[in-house]
Amino acid sequence: MRLFWKGQLPLLLFYSLQMALVPLLYWLTGEGRPFAIVAYGLLLSTVILSGYLLYRYAVYRELYRRLSGSAAELNELIQPLGDAPLPEAAHELLQSYYRQVQEMLNRHHSRQEQHITFINRWVHQMKTPLSVIQLTVQELDEPAADSILEELDRLQKGLEMVLYTSRLDNFEHDFTLAPVSLLGVVRDAVADNRKLFIRKRVFPDIRVDEDSSVYTDKKWLRFMLGQLITNAVNYSAGVGRTVTFSSLAREEAVLLEIRDEGIGINKEDLRRVFQPYYTGFRGRQYKESTGMGLYLVKEVADRLGHQVELESQPGQGTTVRLVFPRAHAPS
Repeated sequence: MRLFWKGQLPLLLFYSLQMALVPLLYWLTGEGRPFAIVAYGLLLSTVILSGYLLYRYAVYRELYRRLSGSAAELNELIQPLGDAPLPEAAHELLQSYYRQVQEMLNRHHSRQEQHITFINRWVHQMKTPLSVIQLTVQELDEPAADSILEELDRLQKGLEMVLYTSRLDNFEHDFTLAPVSLLGVVRDAVADNRKLFIRKRVFPDIRVDEDSSVYTDKKWLRFMLGQLITNAVNYSAGVGRTVTFSSLAREEAVLLEIRDEGIGINKEDLRRVFQPYYTGFRGRQYKESTGMGLYLVKEVADRLGHQVELESQPGQGTTVRLVFPRAHAPS
């Protein structure tokens, strides 16, 4: 209704000016003061104007309603707006724009699917030469082999990150929720990163209850743990350092806590560590930091209906908690 009156404001102002000029015209022509005639003319004009405004509002009501609100879905924009010429023209214009947007989205979706397929194939193709190099390196002298194996491990983790990042775009088709043993998946994740633990001289300490079970996707949880372990170990490198895995209970949730004894995170960086490519002050001290690990963990956790909590003090280490609501599935 407000938009309707805003649209009619020039007409109402012009009408008010006209109604003011009529009595003035009678007065200037010397016809005296025929108040009855002037009042009758004003009343008749007002009635006619009111009828016109009511008719116009009835005809354009749907158009004004649609323009005043916000469409919940894109399909609402192309619903009929009325039978009058202006609403029909607006409806045809919106339909034309809608078809163009749909064509653009379809082309973008097709290119995105092709890109994801290419990335997946490329990653799998790269795994073969890496495996061959690993077998070849085993025949070299130990000092040289250790350095090459370290770089190969970084390449493999980088390829894995690329693969899982590309899968995020089709996440809804790439996960299966089921009860998962926390102890089992933690052991698997630690085994996946055993070379990293050995190389950095960091020890895993697993304190997860055997009967702790959560409702999640095992593959994606293992990926999240891999990212958290990589961060914890890299920032805790040193003789005798430990990364502790613990399971906790909290009312309607089960928690998995990963605590390291590393360099910690500065207070001013805590709010931004989940942003993509943000490395922070501590991350910039390490050339291995990509700024993607915690971002991917948060993205996957959100899509699975989990929560991520983070606490850290510079020089005292970092604690990350994955919170799994009991018997919860994402909508």
